[in-house]
Amino acid sequence: MKKMNKIGKKPQVSVIIPTYNRGWILKEAIDSVLAQDYKDLELIVVDDGSTDNTFEILASYGNDIKVLFQENKGVSAARNRGITEASGQLIAFLDSDDLWLPRKLSTQIDFFNQMPDALICQTEEIWVRNGIRVNPKKRHKKPSGMIFEPSLELCLVSPSAVMIRRSLFDRVGEFDVTLSACEDYDLWLRISCRFPVHLIDTPLIIKRGGHDDQLSSMKGLDKFRIKAIVKIIKSNRLSDNQYSAAVKALKEKCEIYSDGCRKRGREEEALYYAKLADNY
Repeated sequence: MKKMNKIGKKPQVSVIIPTYNRGWILKEAIDSVLAQDYKDLELIVVDDGSTDNTFEILASYGNDIKVLFQENKGVSAARNRGITEASGQLIAFLDSDDLWLPRKLSTQIDFFNQMPDALICQTEEIWVRNGIRVNPKKRHKKPSGMIFEPSLELCLVSPSAVMIRRSLFDRVGEFDVTLSACEDYDLWLRISCRFPVHLIDTPLIIKRGGHDDQLSSMKGLDKFRIKAIVKIIKSNRLSDNQYSAAVKALKEKCEIYSDGCRKRGREEEALYYAKLADNY
């Protein structure tokens, strides 16, 4: 990528876009990064085995972006590959169906300059579904600070909205490649049980939804959230209050998921999740 910084100097920020068969929308995401008013960055696009026109789109940018190709391994492996190859001490992610507003990076850089002890921050977001702007419900309102307990109910951090100090991954690990969905929920739990997640209360990303290939549109997502909660319970990282909140959330999600399995005639699966809740 063409650098705006001094020759030989590593960029301050590494932006990672994982993508898979998103040729129909990928260019808009890339262009929103290149249009940032903050220029001390590298843009890494990880193509997770696309079979559409993604290759041609990426090739059209020449040296303006760094492209990594891999066999299809899922979004966690793609993001992790980007982290491994990143040069910056700050990492930002952008999902290939989302967009950034021009001051997204500069606003977060200013925040980290003012808060040198902060490890992670996110911005507010604008929701667009099938091309129409929608208002998030109250339950989706992003808190700031120690957000572990409210994050148990649902994911309150957006990958496209965060900026993370690279050193944080050394302390909590990267994305779990065994989770085919809710991999971000899992990471945010591991982070938020130990560190504050700061919110910049300005919408600086456009989060677009409603299309068929979104992981968040998969059925049975609670199965993956349950796995993430069990992991964090077993981590021995939780305070007494956090442990109690995690067990409560686990029991509630197991009950809901078990009931859903039973209604669909999946009795064995229903019994498994009912018993799992009783283990804690």
